[in-house]
Amino acid sequence: MLLENFKTKTVDTGEVEIRLRYGGEGPPLLLLHGHPQTHVMWHRIAPLLAKEFTVVVPDLRGYGDSSKPETTKDHTPYSKRAMARDQIAVMKTLGYEQFAVAGHDRGARCAYRLALDFPDVVTKLGVLDIIPTGEAFRRTGKDFATKFWGWFFMAQPYDLPERMIGENPDNFYFRGDRSIFHPEAFAEYFRCIRQPATIHAMCEDYRAGATVDYELDEADRGVKKISCPVLALWSAQGELPEWYDVLSIWGDWADDVKGRGIECGHFLAEEAPDETYEEMYQFFKQ
Repeated sequence: MLLENFKTKTVDTGEVEIRLRYGGEGPPLLLLHGHPQTHVMWHRIAPLLAKEFTVVVPDLRGYGDSSKPETTKDHTPYSKRAMARDQIAVMKTLGYEQFAVAGHDRGARCAYRLALDFPDVVTKLGVLDIIPTGEAFRRTGKDFATKFWGWFFMAQPYDLPERMIGENPDNFYFRGDRSIFHPEAFAEYFRCIRQPATIHAMCEDYRAGATVDYELDEADRGVKKISCPVLALWSAQGELPEWYDVLSIWGDWADDVKGRGIECGHFLAEEAPDETYEEMYQFFKQ
């Protein structure tokens, strides 16, 4: 069993129920997963970090075994601001008023929104393989739109993407090299993403990204900065370093930023766990 030494808990935030695992001792460190995964994506790194941190790995709302709330026309129930509120409630329930946070993919979008909305709470921020949502949309061109077409497909109105994905989720997700995933983790991902409610929630996540999340970023751009230190890691084999000066972009959003590319694909924590762990450990331990 992955994360076998971690305890399981469900937290009622007042809006949703968040399913999580936690373990270890030391300063609190919240790890947020990406799309279309669950907290299990941290299974190679969380036990190592738990030697010196209290590590909390939840399923984001809409994912895994957490609640899939009803949506609204403006998609705010799936905004990263709503997801950030969930994590504040989770950490308070566990007894933490301040904590460090790192996220991958969609989880990183929740993580930087946490740092923007709750600057007195987040002590350090790690973002894995993203630039801010608003920056990605503002810079969209042919290459981004064709390579990352899922951003635009999943954001289409209900229920076109839900029906198309639901016809064959096994072929829609993880179309690359599946051998990079631990068999137990891979089985857990598909247990969840074969569920119609999860497919709908994930589409709502992307609809929120293209609407309310973009609007929140645009409102904050050039006005509000992330006040805590930031670690940005990205796939050196992916598109981010080809298309963007990643550190420069994050430098527009925070004054204290460092990071580098790691020689792997998008799934850093599973493809290059040792390097990813070492960078995260050194950053959060300082």
